[in-house]
Amino acid sequence: MTTERNRRKLRIGKVVSDRMDKTIVVSIERLVKHALYGRYVRRRSKFKVHDEKNECHIGDTVRFMETRPISKDKRWRFVEIVERAK
Repeated sequence: MTTERNRRKLRIGKVVSDRMDKTIVVSIERLVKHALYGRYVRRRSKFKVHDEKNECHIGDTVRFMETRPISKDKRWRFVEIVERAK
């Protein structure tokens, strides 16, 4: 059982919204090479993350982990703040 729990996905991203109660929206940005033109394009993914204590704020860099569905859109759980917003 512990090996199964250890295989959960971990992500690091930046908080873009903290207006909901116990929920933050985290954005991850990655560079993808364009298939035809070869230029690198920015792609963003947004995740709704469960933040039980409402301790994250806009601009913070956070680590979050995959978990069971908490609501219609939330499948991720806040783990720790990597860096506070300046």
